[in-house]
Amino acid sequence: MIPNGTFGAKPPSAGPRPLMRVFQIIVSFVMRLFGMRVVQLSTKGARTGQQRTTDLIAIPDGPDAWIITATSAGSAKHPAWYFNMVNHPDDIWLRDGGRRVRVDANNVKGEEAEAAYAKLIAKWKGYASYRTKTNREIPVVRLSALG
Repeated sequence: MIPNGTFGAKPPSAGPRPLMRVFQIIVSFVMRLFGMRVVQLSTKGARTGQQRTTDLIAIPDGPDAWIITATSAGSAKHPAWYFNMVNHPDDIWLRDGGRRVRVDANNVKGEEAEAAYAKLIAKWKGYASYRTKTNREIPVVRLSALG
């Protein structure tokens, strides 16, 4: 696993889970209005074992693959969904529109990661500032459909 950083932006507040989910639905709706591809990533909680779902901006990487990134808005720690994927790699699901598939997650490295991150920045400019807010390596993840 990629280590956390030693500094970063204040992580987004989780708040009460139902309220946070409503906020996430509204933000995802707005993102879609502006032409961004938003997928739902479902993972098994690293500590709780409960199913967790989060909306993320994704870029397609072929017909059965997507690129996402674990920015956590530039905070020093990775987002919870990233730890969930690392701890339960066999229980990762993705919903893209009406399609729900089990996926395999792999960290992308080097030039491939740089190119993918540049594509993400082209979709949403906010990604550009996150790398300046923390010293941790922000993971770029390729999700590939299984079976």
